[in-house]
Amino acid sequence: MDLSALTLNLLSPPILFFALGMLATLVRSDLSVPPAVAKALSIYLLVAIGFHGGYELRQSGLGGQVIATLGVAMASSALLPLLGFLVLRTRLKAEDAAGVAACYGSVSAVTFITAISFLERSGVPFSGHLIAAMALMESPAIITGIVLASLIRKPTDNGERAPFEWRAVTHEALANGAIVLLLGSLLIGYLSGDAGWATMKPLVKDPFQAILCLFLLDMGLVAARRLGDLRRSGAFLVGFALLAPPIQAFLGILASKALALSSGDALLLAVLFGSASYIAAPAALRLALPKANPSLFVPMSLGLTFPFNIVVGIPLYASIIQWWWAA
Repeated sequence: MDLSALTLNLLSPPILFFALGMLATLVRSDLSVPPAVAKALSIYLLVAIGFHGGYELRQSGLGGQVIATLGVAMASSALLPLLGFLVLRTRLKAEDAAGVAACYGSVSAVTFITAISFLERSGVPFSGHLIAAMALMESPAIITGIVLASLIRKPTDNGERAPFEWRAVTHEALANGAIVLLLGSLLIGYLSGDAGWATMKPLVKDPFQAILCLFLLDMGLVAARRLGDLRRSGAFLVGFALLAPPIQAFLGILASKALALSSGDALLLAVLFGSASYIAAPAALRLALPKANPSLFVPMSLGLTFPFNIVVGIPLYASIIQWWWAA
């Protein structure tokens, strides 16, 4: 790994505020962020990144590479849970394996936003359509997880398999508030063009880093609280939470090379492949797979995978891409 990239990331304000949040919880400080404030911060970040992405997408246009990238992103979200499920099924029951696999096929918006912050600090350009890719990758993984559990689950006492409420589950996966806000902001940024960007830039661009720091402070507080739950997960799931991200991210790097993406876009796609959802996917899975145990996949994705990716993963993937793209 490029030590300069790791140092740049570790000493950046967002990562240091995340560490401060974790430290505050570990020393049992009474520091807290009110839920309403945390929600407001997340709304701001989704609006800012969505609007900026829509504006950048308008500048770049919808060419063949953009459409191909979006297609690869959606396909990966549907297929990555299959790989995870095959590994997890060796130790977990079908519902739990499907739940964890769905979370690791879906994406983390906060990890993605942190990667964008990393690129901006490094002065590396990226394309707006990767933000659309992030939004499109949430739902396919959830649906794949539901299908896997449906195919594997045991029949009930009368010999029949209880049907899933597909309409409700699909609505939960597609109409999730974060997805609606992100896609809506992206569309508004695309439609409003230069005039809209001139109006919104003071809101969605200039304060972005400061708001991200406050949000990651709260995420550090929450992530540290989840560390205790990992003791019940066992070494196998801890290993999966730390090994699955770089393996999946490397698949994203391979896909980026095949698509001839720029280094900035390649990093974002790698992060999308290697991140794990701890908000949208668990919320949908509570409805779709009520027998799945959220105390397994939420601590894994939030307590281990998220800190690994934002502290080590992003600079690691960036270093691999920088070396390979320069070769």
